[in-house]
Amino acid sequence: MRSAMAVLFAIAMMRLLHLLTGAAAVAVLLSVDTSAASASSPPQSASRCGNISVPYPFGVGAGSHHHDFNLVCNETYDPPKLFIGDTGVEVLEISVQDGTVHIDSGILSVLVLNQSVDLTDVEWTVPLNGSLYTVSGFNKVAVLGCGFYILWMVPDGGAPDEGTCVPCSTSCADGPPAIATDGTCSEVGCCATSSLFGDYNSFTIRFNTDGEAHTKRWSLIVVDPEWWNEEGNIMAMQKAVSSHSSSLGASQVRHSVPGIEVRTVVNWVFSKSSCVQDKNTGDYGCLSDNSECRDSEITSGYNCMCQPGFQGNPYIRDGCQDINECTSPGKYSCFGQCINLAGSYNCACPDGTSGDPRRLNGCSSTTTTTKRKFPGLLVVIAICSGIAVAVIIFTAVFVRRKLRVWKARKSREFFFRQNRGLLLQRLVDKDIAERMIFTLEELQRATNNFDEARKLGGGGHGTVYKGILSDQRVVAIKKSKIVIKREIDDFINEVAILSQVNHRNVVKLFGCCLETEVPLLVYEFISNGTLSDHLHVATPLSLPWKERVRVGHEIARSLAYLHSEATTSIVHRDIKSSNILLDERLVAKVSDFGASRDIPIDHTGVNTAVQGTFGYLDPEYYHTWRLTKKSDVYSFGVILVELLTRKKPFDRMPSQGASLTAEFILLVDQDKLSEILDPQVTEEGEQQSKEVAAIAVMCLSLHGEDRPIMRQVETRLEALLIEVYGHENIVETDGFILNDQQNNANARDNISRRWSMEEEFLCSMSLPR
Repeated sequence: MRSAMAVLFAIAMMRLLHLLTGAAAVAVLLSVDTSAASASSPPQSASRCGNISVPYPFGVGAGSHHHDFNLVCNETYDPPKLFIGDTGVEVLEISVQDGTVHIDSGILSVLVLNQSVDLTDVEWTVPLNGSLYTVSGFNKVAVLGCGFYILWMVPDGGAPDEGTCVPCSTSCADGPPAIATDGTCSEVGCCATSSLFGDYNSFTIRFNTDGEAHTKRWSLIVVDPEWWNEEGNIMAMQKAVSSHSSSLGASQVRHSVPGIEVRTVVNWVFSKSSCVQDKNTGDYGCLSDNSECRDSEITSGYNCMCQPGFQGNPYIRDGCQDINECTSPGKYSCFGQCINLAGSYNCACPDGTSGDPRRLNGCSSTTTTTKRKFPGLLVVIAICSGIAVAVIIFTAVFVRRKLRVWKARKSREFFFRQNRGLLLQRLVDKDIAERMIFTLEELQRATNNFDEARKLGGGGHGTVYKGILSDQRVVAIKKSKIVIKREIDDFINEVAILSQVNHRNVVKLFGCCLETEVPLLVYEFISNGTLSDHLHVATPLSLPWKERVRVGHEIARSLAYLHSEATTSIVHRDIKSSNILLDERLVAKVSDFGASRDIPIDHTGVNTAVQGTFGYLDPEYYHTWRLTKKSDVYSFGVILVELLTRKKPFDRMPSQGASLTAEFILLVDQDKLSEILDPQVTEEGEQQSKEVAAIAVMCLSLHGEDRPIMRQVETRLEALLIEVYGHENIVETDGFILNDQQNNANARDNISRRWSMEEEFLCSMSLPR
């Protein structure tokens, strides 16, 4: 009996032990699942570092952030400071809805000890992960210091010289301190740009001194426009730079400013992928209901945001909560009975009232007894009110139209007087100016009121229309849409220059309209494109060698005329293949005189700000800022290289870092010209090409005094032209050399196409000048 009970007791104990073991295993599995779930789920509440809220995907410490959004809270400061990882970049504010982070970017100071400094490069950069963070292009760039001329070189997908150049110059005040400390930034010790002109974490600053009077240090900051415009911030920065320059740290290194947080806006994206790529993966960021994903317009990647009517954090579950609009009737315009809805609200007048509940006191009580007692009176009142309203509306429309016509007439008269005065100041012969003036009404008729069907092209600076004048002349009309003083000055300068030029190889300006804020220019209509279009085609064959020699000679002849035979010496300053137009007979015409300058006969040059196109720009003019006729000679040399090689000045050469002109000169010196020549040139005129190459090398001399004058270049090309065509095929008419094939336009119909000189103008406007 006892032995049986012992056996039963042993069996019961074994079963109990088995059950306990299973329960323990289940508990362990549940613990593992719970910990795994908590590790993969983002925190439901934002952490804090001092006075700064740290919402997910950002976080402080392991497991609290998403991938590369780890932040460091340094509690040795009072209050504690927040930094992005180990970059040393201080965070001031985080916004998940806007996808921005405000950082303290500090100040970049440059020490200048020499009295005179040539153009020198300095780099501004923030050590952030460029795939997730980019400094916003809406930030301002401000420079504090005086006696400097500074260029911001913003990259544009290539070499810095191919990007946007943003100039800024500062002058010194008459008395100490040398820079202003009154909170103004108007080029006296302080200058600022309207924006950063791009979203980049680094860019190049080029500077030189403006004379010998300048401060020993200039400082640069990249700031949020709202912070810069707040009262007292500009003055605080000016005083810090003026009185504590020694505390601004080492030269060319960003440092924080004691007591001042230089706020800079930085955009961030949650992931490098797109919304579509991440949506079906476990790494998708928009976890909350009522959230939406938007791909970044600045860089690759996306951000999440709450839908309209919701607010909160879209990166955590249930993070986007409904906004109760009824608690803020003034903000959401509801002064009646408000009913909150998911993501929206409904607003109605209370019972017994009617009207507009979204307007203050818009709901009024409805009285039905008045209708019963005085039904006729209400009808009369309604009719009289309707008539009165109709009369008021008719009168208002009539007066409005009259005022509009009067204002338009006054505006045209004002701009005509203003622009005519500027034009007459530049022109010696007033009769010529009066004959060149078109009325706005005439140009509106010519373009059918600037109809879209007449548009030839458009760009960042304006639109070009095709017009037919009353005398049936076909013209191209340039209409600018940017109203800045430099545009007006360039237009007036172009009219003044071209009105004094009468040459077969220079585009003809018929006149201008002065009744708009920026004058409208009226040119002859050119129908066959630019030299650049004819050279840089995808087919193996381009312009024949004979035509290239003739076009080069015609360009040289027009420049020689501008330099020495016009009423005053004219330097074009922007000679390039896209500014050489070709008519239906492939006769070259030089165009775009907006950057031109006239030089007095008794002067060899003028000092002026650098304008032109990189690749064609005279390096001596670029470094010295002195414009001479030899600057055009250098640009013409680049065109000769283009004619010989069919390569663009911006094309990359086999030699690392070499430009087209440098590679060309090197191969000519090594007697390896054939390696860079266009195969068509080698086949059609290899011997003559050596003479053209020799002329090009002389024109490309680094020193202007070593270059020939355009008259000498014209003479050599004229001799070569006679050799190419032969004496029997050359006819001289009115002082111009023609070949007998120029009259046969049908022979070149396969390369002719409709084109306006103004389309070329718009292309040139987008290039750096």
